[in-house]
Amino acid sequence: MPLALFDLDNTLLAGDSDYAWGEFLVHENKVDPDHYAQMNARFYEDYQQGTLDILQYLRFALAPLAALEPQELVELHRKFMGEVISKMWLPAAQALVEKHRAAGDQLMIITATNRFIVEPICHRFGISEVIATEPEQIAGRYTGQVTGVPSYQQGKVTRLQNWLEEKGETLVGSYFYSDSINDLPLLEAVEKPVAVNPDKLLLAEARQRDWPVLDLRSA
Repeated sequence: MPLALFDLDNTLLAGDSDYAWGEFLVHENKVDPDHYAQMNARFYEDYQQGTLDILQYLRFALAPLAALEPQELVELHRKFMGEVISKMWLPAAQALVEKHRAAGDQLMIITATNRFIVEPICHRFGISEVIATEPEQIAGRYTGQVTGVPSYQQGKVTRLQNWLEEKGETLVGSYFYSDSINDLPLLEAVEKPVAVNPDKLLLAEARQRDWPVLDLRSA
């Protein structure tokens, strides 16, 4: 089956779940509000420019997972889904996923955001195959560290190649939908790259390479 790969943030969602989770923690008074909000905004700007130091960012972003009790994290995420993610939902994105499902394609979300944040969102799309950055857990608690290769920029290609080898799959007929210049390595690797509501840098690349550009926000 051809692979239909989807980025999540600002592609299937009308917003960035990783950045929004940081804002949510500030709103819920689970982190130092001024410092955390400032750093969250700074890292997000770096991400948008394609200059993010992913390991530095992950040390920042995963620290609250280690500081909070597992059950509290579950309850916070449930509230996050209801109050934040629900407002980012795009009917056109759900329809695109269903179009590929009906075609018999293998669906996968591949995202730089950590699995704790994205897995429930992916399940809401009905997608069980997920490549995400993996936060380390020991004895049921997050440690604040990352395991393996973060699925960011070239890391997405590395992680996908590992998955392909493990499953005996190929990229023949593959699609990848993304909004971000950070996903250029994977867009170049698939047969059918599609820019979705792209940032300025990716839009320029898409136009130069004659890639399709899709708008899921006004559909």
